[in-house]
Amino acid sequence: MTSPAAPLTYDQAGVNYDLIDPLKITAQRAAAATATHLAGHGFSEVKASRGESAYVVDVGPFYLASIVECLGTKTLVADEMARLTGRSFFAGIAQDTIAMAVNDLITVGATPLVVQAYWAAGGSDWFGDAQRAQALVAGWKAACDTCQVAWGGGETPALAGIVEDGRIDLAASCTGLINPKERLSVGDKLGAGDAIVLLASSGIHANGLSLARKLAERLPQGYLTEIEPGLTYGEALLAPTALYSPVTEALWKAGIAPHYCANITGHGWRKLLRHPSSLTYRIHTVPPKTAVLEFIQQQAGQDDREAYSTLNMGAGFAIFVKAEDAERTAQVARDCGIGAWVAGTVEAGEKQLLIEPLDIRFSEDDLALR
Repeated sequence: MTSPAAPLTYDQAGVNYDLIDPLKITAQRAAAATATHLAGHGFSEVKASRGESAYVVDVGPFYLASIVECLGTKTLVADEMARLTGRSFFAGIAQDTIAMAVNDLITVGATPLVVQAYWAAGGSDWFGDAQRAQALVAGWKAACDTCQVAWGGGETPALAGIVEDGRIDLAASCTGLINPKERLSVGDKLGAGDAIVLLASSGIHANGLSLARKLAERLPQGYLTEIEPGLTYGEALLAPTALYSPVTEALWKAGIAPHYCANITGHGWRKLLRHPSSLTYRIHTVPPKTAVLEFIQQQAGQDDREAYSTLNMGAGFAIFVKAEDAERTAQVARDCGIGAWVAGTVEAGEKQLLIEPLDIRFSEDDLALR
């Protein structure tokens, strides 16, 4: 294993949320002005869903939720690992893509119903690689089966001149149902005294790959560097993203209604500050880091604050529930095969996240999504 070089930040990897987030906020404000069009169809939006991970429409007897998400650059790691090993990793890449959409959709209390695929290649030749294409299809169906969601269809354009030749840009949209309406989870019930339950991640998931790819350039063996016996850096990066909808469905069947949920993706643990309320989130238990995240932090020379502001660091999803439901929530997740910890509490006070074991504080100034 190599020794750490100069610290590597997400900024240096070409991703700066300080530049991206203002456009998101501008777009949200323009989008909000279009909500009046729903009235012409006899429907209305759930205003509190603006700025959340999924958009919710009130259609009368139930709510509809929807989301579209892009995978990002994880396909580049899969392409390089295929070149180095001769193996296809696109079944896992398919799960990653669906997870990006489904894990966002369930934060508002929705049951995923339909997934649509967007597979945009740099040319028709991409689809001519039968092993890779069949792995993508098989992985997509398998993830749909895990989430009990229908694969409705999709779009497979060949975009020469827009997408680089030999590459593919993957995205998924998902529509879900919130029924009964009591399942809606947009934070209106969130408050002091609630418990924070963190669900385990399976690795880097699909966020932070720009940093991870940049780091590979520093390693003498690149993606083939062993991070632990028998596991290469590239293989560890390509562990498929955990699918959390089986947990949220099981919670509802167990009679547990989350007060709020957060998908810990871009912005790392700062996503725990997503809700606009002025509340303090105090973390007393930090889940163990997966091997690949520990490796990235060490080799990139990141301190804990930098790492936890960018990567999931072992926790891929947060569920905020009544304190008396906390231990049962964690057990339901474990019964679904997902590690879980009762990790903290919600308190009255200024908007901040306090990760006490690591002496890290994030304030509302560290996350601007609205």
